Amino acid sequence: MMDTKIVVLALIVLEIVAFWFAWRAVSSARTSQGAVGWVVFLITAPYLGVPMYLFLGHHKFKHYLIARRDSAEIIEGVKGFREANAPENSTVLPVQAFEKIAELPAARGNNMTLLIDGHATFDAIFAAIDAAETYVLVQFYILRDDGLGLRLQDRLIAAAARGVTVRLIFDAVGSNKLPRSYQDRLRAAGVQVVDPKSVRGPKNRFQINLRNHRKTVVVDGKVGFTGGFNVGDEYIGLDPKFGDWRDTHARLEGPVVSQLQLIFAEDWHWATSEILIDDLNWEAPHAPEDMTAMIVPTGPGDEMETGALFFFSAISAAQHRVWIASPYFVPDTDVLTALIHAALRGVDVRILVPEVIDHTIPWLAAFAYFDEIRAAGVQVWRYKPSFMHQKVVLVDDDFAAIGTTNLDNRSFRLNFEAMAAFFDPRAAAATARMLESDFDRALLLDKTLAEQPWRIRVGAPISRLFAPVL
Repeated sequence: MMDTKIVVLALIVLEIVAFWFAWRAVSSARTSQGAVGWVVFLITAPYLGVPMYLFLGHHKFKHYLIARRDSAEIIEGVKGFREANAPENSTVLPVQAFEKIAELPAARGNNMTLLIDGHATFDAIFAAIDAAETYVLVQFYILRDDGLGLRLQDRLIAAAARGVTVRLIFDAVGSNKLPRSYQDRLRAAGVQVVDPKSVRGPKNRFQINLRNHRKTVVVDGKVGFTGGFNVGDEYIGLDPKFGDWRDTHARLEGPVVSQLQLIFAEDWHWATSEILIDDLNWEAPHAPEDMTAMIVPTGPGDEMETGALFFFSAISAAQHRVWIASPYFVPDTDVLTALIHAALRGVDVRILVPEVIDHTIPWLAAFAYFDEIRAAGVQVWRYKPSFMHQKVVLVDDDFAAIGTTNLDNRSFRLNFEAMAAFFDPRAAAATARMLESDFDRALLLDKTLAEQPWRIRVGAPISRLFAPVL
């Protein structure tokens, strides 16, 4: 009798929790579709819905301090930055939408060097750290205690030994396997390492949403790096499962480095409550190439749907070409419509995705969208030789962006991301050459979902059900 009462009480408590979570979903979900999905799931199947919501719920990140919006000092600094670095020539692609998304201005005097694949990327990053004179800022989503991770550790320790101030942030979920000993060795050498367990907000795998997916290195406020690479041996092609890992980073020079640094400073403040503004160099010298560029940071702390708006703005501005490389293709309705509309307007729309699988559900979900976009004229290219992880956008002959944002709802709404956007034909031409080489190693999709193997035919529509959190 007592066991029966305990079971009944547990079920009542479970239903109460389910209704409470359903209310949270209604009041905080980033989309109405997501809210409806959670409410139905939680109320009809609380024994499954409640555990799933604990992992995947809480879609808004309230109270995240964004200095660009909330700090009077930074607002004045951004205003002065805009006046000092205003582009002298207008760009073909309108910049206003991107400036409003980023709450930062486009600036002249920049340069971007594409770093294609792991060895080129980490050779450049390590060389910059070795040459650091004042400080090094490092942030990665994934940091591993393996060969590449130890090489980074050694360089950060060596920099600290020279008297350079070194600060390191990594994500608790992405780097959940990083042992404490790795952090302890850095701290013992004088490196300032943020303990992810002390950071406000989600701290462990029990809450996998609202992650900081940015990958940033800034040295002395003069050179910066961002792109798709994390720190692990697989990123330099040492994991046979993924092969010769295909990814892209960008080496940045000019005022755009100050913007990348500002985003790091915001993340550091959120993690530590420490304000870095007075400790950093905000006078990045102009590069002779004089490209117009800006950093477009996005995340769940923003008031607008900035991640999706970045893609929507780029696609809708295209006149003759939109090429996007992303490891995942799970767009929301607005971005999906923008892609289809661009193709219907006669724009050359190409999506480059990997043939190799790293996460099965988003890989399968992408097939549920391919028929619809292909019917409108969008080309879907599948990169064959190895896993492809780059996040690249090319529009017409004047716009190229490289960064951390995937073409999926997780990057649109649930992760903190950043893209380095260049409004310059030289940056676009270099990016086009890189992507053309990738297309040469890819296969054009020519089969409908009905013609795919049964596991894809069945798995794709089921996986698409999880699109709001993929």
